[in-house]
Amino acid sequence: LLPEFTAEENVAMPLLIRRESKPEALGKARDLLGRVGLGERLTHKPGELSGGERQRAAVARALITRPQLVLADEPTGNLDAGNGEHVLNLMLELNEELHTSLVIVTHDHSIAKRMDRILVLEDGVLKESA
Repeated sequence: LLPEFTAEENVAMPLLIRRESKPEALGKARDLLGRVGLGERLTHKPGELSGGERQRAAVARALITRPQLVLADEPTGNLDAGNGEHVLNLMLELNEELHTSLVIVTHDHSIAKRMDRILVLEDGVLKESA
């Protein structure tokens, strides 16, 4: 997240770069920030957000363009159980709704079990999980 911009502006940034109108981009950012539980923190800058709030804002920014592929390294790592579940559900909803492919790296077996396919790195070799 860019420190000089609010959560709302940070999440809207990819849409603004695509030349989407500012009101439309900010509206979509507000909606998505609400979905990750940050609807009350729109005008806060990253330095005013907790680590978990920054993580959720970063996930929202990654999802705002409705990408075909999301690469996520421990996307729920800094979140408490409730917020982690909420963010993971949002990512899985995007996967289902838009057919977005997710590649998630995690040490959390409960997250891995929710994926369609699990690969495990053992002694430097990537193997399909049984």
